[in-house]
Amino acid sequence: MKIFWTKEAILRLQDIEEYISRDNPVVAIEFVDKLISLAGTLIDNPEKGRIVPELSMESIRELLYKNYRIVYLVKKSSVDILTVFEGHQLLKKEEIFKSKN
Repeated sequence: MKIFWTKEAILRLQDIEEYISRDNPVVAIEFVDKLISLAGTLIDNPEKGRIVPELSMESIRELLYKNYRIVYLVKKSSVDILTVFEGHQLLKKEEIFKSKN
């Protein structure tokens, strides 16, 4: 199983790091590293996250970390990280389906 990050997900990680860096650059790097590390655990168990409630699709799942959501697509031999965002927001479906292309 391999992990692939979409351009959308990478941009979101950069935004998260930039935002947290305003208060504490060291914590920002550690936080983003934790998100990346957590996504890496999907290699051994890609279905460990819950099904995204807004979509109710078996193949699109999410991991929760603190107040962030890591949304990913489970494929036959890989996992695509589609986006990462604050948990109080609803998932924007157009971002997910744009990321899959």
